[in-house]
Amino acid sequence: MEYKQLSGREFPRFSGIKTFFRLPHVQSNSDYEIGIVGVPFDGGTSYRPGARFGPSAIRNISSLGRGFHWGREKHIFESAKVADIGDCSTVPISLEKTHKKIEEFFSPLVKDDKKFIAVGGDNSITLPILRALSKTRKQKLNIIHFDAHFDTYPAAWDCEYHHGTFLRNAIEEGLVDPKNTVQIGMRGPFVDYKDAEYSKKNKITVFNMDDIRKKSIQEFVKKLPKFDKGLTYICFDIDCLDPAYAPGTGTPVPGGLTTYETQQILRALKIKNLAGCDLVEVSPAYDHADLTTLAAMDTIFEMLGLMV
Repeated sequence: MEYKQLSGREFPRFSGIKTFFRLPHVQSNSDYEIGIVGVPFDGGTSYRPGARFGPSAIRNISSLGRGFHWGREKHIFESAKVADIGDCSTVPISLEKTHKKIEEFFSPLVKDDKKFIAVGGDNSITLPILRALSKTRKQKLNIIHFDAHFDTYPAAWDCEYHHGTFLRNAIEEGLVDPKNTVQIGMRGPFVDYKDAEYSKKNKITVFNMDDIRKKSIQEFVKKLPKFDKGLTYICFDIDCLDPAYAPGTGTPVPGGLTTYETQQILRALKIKNLAGCDLVEVSPAYDHADLTTLAAMDTIFEMLGLMV
């Protein structure tokens, strides 16, 4: 089949059945090269819920998305077969059962060498995706983690797994290599200094907002490491952005990235083998004028640019 966007001249962008970027909706075992998949689950959220509605809201706003990437001088959807492969099945009242379903959904994609972008959902969905990638490929992954928070926190309310633990769990399960992990956008306030100790202890490279803003964004991106070995995964929590640009999220933190800075960082990344990405923590009920979903759509488009 042809993997093309629905024509805006034939069907205006406010019409038609909503899919990611108006792309074909196909089964997960079809012959696409890059699949965009919703993971509507927010059972790991500790503050404001609603990220379960993120995939449908981002599908809706992505009708505005075009295909030609000006910065890369490339038409994304003519350079690769990209499709909406639907949603991963979830159990809204069980994190354990949902994590099992997520791992079972993504493992065949990895076996078939499909690249993918998972649209959450809260950040707890990242862990089972990493399990699927690492176990199937039998290697530790490189991680690029955009976030306001470290996500290396301990159990909460005696629950080991929640949206603030995925990276600690992934390191302790041997899924990722902490020395090849980069965190971008970290900032306070913290509970105390111990919040930053896990990353420091495990020799994770951390770029906090002060590091990013000391000089121009063009100067900062020169500091980004190259990922020229192994498999790399990008986890993008929308709260890495300042709430002025992404108010619709569960745990907003002032002083974050702008949408322009995010574009420049993603365009500057040098990744030889980008196996997958996720974009998480969009909570549409707290959004204003579609600011957060627009930022999410644009970030997904930049991820597609990296993949093709």
